[in-house]
Amino acid sequence: MSTLYGGIEAGGTKFVCAVGTGAGDLRVETSFPTTTAEETIGHAIAFFQKQQEPLAAIGIGSFGPIDPNPASPTFGYITTTPKPGWTNTDFTGTIQRALGIPVSLDTDVNVAALGEHHWGVAQGLDSFIYLTVGSGIGGGGIMNGQLMHGLLHPEMGHIRIPHDWNTDPYAGCCPYHGDCLEGLAAAPAMELRWGQPPETLPVDHSAWSLEAGYLAMGLANFICTLSPQRVIIGGGIMRQPQLLPLVRQKVQELLNGYIQTAQILEEIDSYIVPPSLGEWSGVLGAIALAHQLG
Repeated sequence: MSTLYGGIEAGGTKFVCAVGTGAGDLRVETSFPTTTAEETIGHAIAFFQKQQEPLAAIGIGSFGPIDPNPASPTFGYITTTPKPGWTNTDFTGTIQRALGIPVSLDTDVNVAALGEHHWGVAQGLDSFIYLTVGSGIGGGGIMNGQLMHGLLHPEMGHIRIPHDWNTDPYAGCCPYHGDCLEGLAAAPAMELRWGQPPETLPVDHSAWSLEAGYLAMGLANFICTLSPQRVIIGGGIMRQPQLLPLVRQKVQELLNGYIQTAQILEEIDSYIVPPSLGEWSGVLGAIALAHQLG
């Protein structure tokens, strides 16, 4: 009998829970809206309690910020999130007490990166980043074969990037920083700037060139700082087929030949790539995280 693991992709708008062993072997899954912490975590616990076969461990990839430091008194908590009702939520502890099995938590993007590392487009790499662009912007990945951690965890969406107020007079919507990368380029920023959801904007709308420019600024900074072997970029905004080619083009323009590697100069289409696991990167990465406990 195969050892089974649970995975939770805890998004700001939706939770996905699954049971299985990995890619190609998800036995059962469910999803439900993210409402209050008590209700949403309760739904997740109820899902795992209904399973007939025992689970060895559960992995969680969560929106944040979170506390991943095992020595911290708030280890496993969602901490200073702007999401109402979730600040200082003991996510890991609540799941662990209810189910009585080991539980591990990391950021949603670190966990999605782990899924791609195990079964997707980052197999065989020991250095890559994963950026997700949706209701927020988050980043993570693996450096020297290990998930990115430090003082806490990466907050790539909150870097400061150049803001040309003449070209883009929009002030930004991040409650902490205003016009950080997330404040300028996440889905809420696009909707507030243009007065309609980004998915309803025409493919030739000037919004997409502006969006690609902001994302390319962020990626150019990450490439220069971290020197990743590959860049994976996903999330709901990236489902616009015209956007990724624009981002690649603008990254090359911004780097301007400074980084003399074939991957950037000649092979950019296989250097900046979408996640190959698609919408399953997160929950499969959570199962991969659970493997580390079991």
